[in-house]
Amino acid sequence: MTDRLDLPLSSEEVLFEGMTSVSALIESIISKESDRTISEIIFDQSRLYKKQREFRFLEAKSKELGVPIRLADSDSISALVSGSTHGGIVARATARTYPALSPSDLSDKDFWVLLDGIEDPYNFGYSIRSLYAAGATGLILPARNWLSAAGVVARASAGPSEKIRIRIADPAEAVSCMKSAGFTTCAAEIRNSESLYEADLSLPLLFVIGGEKRGISREVLSLCDQNIRIPYGIEFRGSLSAAATCAVIGFEVMHRNRKF
Repeated sequence: MTDRLDLPLSSEEVLFEGMTSVSALIESIISKESDRTISEIIFDQSRLYKKQREFRFLEAKSKELGVPIRLADSDSISALVSGSTHGGIVARATARTYPALSPSDLSDKDFWVLLDGIEDPYNFGYSIRSLYAAGATGLILPARNWLSAAGVVARASAGPSEKIRIRIADPAEAVSCMKSAGFTTCAAEIRNSESLYEADLSLPLLFVIGGEKRGISREVLSLCDQNIRIPYGIEFRGSLSAAATCAVIGFEVMHRNRKF
């Protein structure tokens, strides 16, 4: 261990900030959900006394994974991170490979969500957090997505961006693949729509959710079996954030299909 950071973050590395993000990173590697590798875990030496439990946990996991853990001063860590909520705990990791969607990924008990057009990494992370908590089977993302900002997304999602199953696919091809596998395909879209609370949400189910600005493409909308809207409590012409939409839809699907 050393007390100074002398290596800048490379362009191919991702920095995970905070105990929640670093713990999720470690868990995803151990479970083999992620193929990332950690180059090192860095701990603020001035916080050792107050965070002995966290340090002992990370020290044990670093030995299990064969990863170095070292102490650094607060100024060195501050110069490395982008945020201010890291709590003196960060980890350097490699990029993650996301497999392409395959019919072998699908089963008749699945609830998948296709996210497209979300333009803010925090909104993206909050969306993932809601869907993970609601028990979604996994996410389908276009090749261009906010996981290039994985550290920010992990922090915003409180870790689930590293733990949830993620597959990559062209949105239109993903909808077609799901339909061929017997999934009902729904788009979160107000035009020509049915209320979320009256629609059949039986599994297997795919929900397509777009961002507030770009929304869902016409091609994808034309492929979906039905459009579903979230009824509002008052007259309101605006749209919910993607994160709010994911939360409402995710938990309604969970409620309808729960077995207890």
